[in-house]
Amino acid sequence: MSSRIEQLIDELEEYIESCKPKFMSNSEIIVNKDEIDELLRELRMKTPDEIKRYQKIISNKEAILNDARAKAEALINEATIHTNELISEHEIMQQAYAQANEVVTQAAQQAQGILDKATIEANDLRMQAARYTEDRLAELESIILSAIQAVNTNYGTLMESLNQYKDLIQSNRRALYSTDEDIDSIPMGDDGADGSGLDVIQ
Repeated sequence: MSSRIEQLIDELEEYIESCKPKFMSNSEIIVNKDEIDELLRELRMKTPDEIKRYQKIISNKEAILNDARAKAEALINEATIHTNELISEHEIMQQAYAQANEVVTQAAQQAQGILDKATIEANDLRMQAARYTEDRLAELESIILSAIQAVNTNYGTLMESLNQYKDLIQSNRRALYSTDEDIDSIPMGDDGADGSGLDVIQ
């Protein structure tokens, strides 16, 4: 089952794919600020929980190692008890000593094997969790940068269009007055321009 952050990333990608392209552009799109803000807001809320979950996986490394140490110590204690029991019998002391050494050696080998395996598994878990978290954050960063670029581009285009409309309106207002009137008395913005006819907004 995918995590909520993965679902949100998929929703962001689907939303961006569904956006209409900007007029006369193959690389720019028109986004709805409220919709993309809502998706980004939920991502900001969910990302800390996802990171905590993978940090918990990483912290399990110590629990795995502690469990392995406990099993190793139990094996060694059991071997030591067995050794003491064998040695306590004087008539078979030599045989007991040899058997005790063998048991202790086997126990030490098994304990080392458990520790080695636990260490490898813990390191694998840590690397997988770190890699997954890095991949998700990289995807999130890319999507947010794309959204920011789209919003900035659309804002600049809007301001340029508004300035053009303002210039046309001021020019048309000037054209409404006859040439005999004092042009300087016509109220308009700083960027007004004279004109002999009405300009038409295309």
